[in-house]
Amino acid sequence: MHRLNGVPVENGATAFDLADRGLTLGDGLFETIAVFGGRPALLDAHLDRLATAAAEIRLPVDRGFLEAEVAALAQGAADVVVRLTVTRGAGARGLAFPGDPTPTVIASSSPYPAGALFSAVRLAQASIRRNPTSFASRAKTLCYLDNVMAFDEARMAGADDALMLNVAGRVGSTAMANLFAILDDELVTPPLSEGILPGIIRAAALEVAPTVGLEPVERPLTVEELMRADAAFATNSVRLVMQVKAVDGAAISRAAEPLVRRLASAVAHVCGAPQPA
Repeated sequence: MHRLNGVPVENGATAFDLADRGLTLGDGLFETIAVFGGRPALLDAHLDRLATAAAEIRLPVDRGFLEAEVAALAQGAADVVVRLTVTRGAGARGLAFPGDPTPTVIASSSPYPAGALFSAVRLAQASIRRNPTSFASRAKTLCYLDNVMAFDEARMAGADDALMLNVAGRVGSTAMANLFAILDDELVTPPLSEGILPGIIRAAALEVAPTVGLEPVERPLTVEELMRADAAFATNSVRLVMQVKAVDGAAISRAAEPLVRRLASAVAHVCGAPQPA
């Protein structure tokens, strides 16, 4: 199901301004929101993140309108994935922001991908690095080709997702998720200053960590630490918590797997999602 500027679109086909800056320059933002039993998970956090990023790039957004679009797609739905896309709208050729932009809002929903929740993953290190100085490293922008290419590189290597280091050679994220390592009684994840996205489920995992006996720690994480961790996992808004089985074919310990399961259960509860099997 698709909606364009609040109007339902049949069969996904509609008139679209070819001068839209989201198309020509990737000038826009998006959010992906899980809906469980008709209820959007952590919607306020998603809209907060979008609003914060939009303010940084001077992109006007109507939060109430976006919330209504999500509600329209979630109503009567079971488990679906909703995507909100906001572009700066049409503009003249060139890089300068339009003086009075009219944003384009695209909202869509799709069935929840089978087997996605809590699926374990194998990672392969990608050649593309995350750049902490880039706005695109800390926001869900429409300029997503680094992630796309890193993901494809990992899939070509036989993995499920990419391990993306930052320009300093430290652990950043996967192509589609934040990364965590359990080291003794600490739950370690890179801070935002390392060039990572402020993930919604990342924040939830850090919040519930003490309830399962882990101390949440945000600090730079080396590849060596990741490889010797008692367990590692990745988080995003569709798959929630994904245990990392291996990196470049080398197995990651599962010694702390019970803690990962307990944390996944706590995150599922926060999101209103089904409990992990």
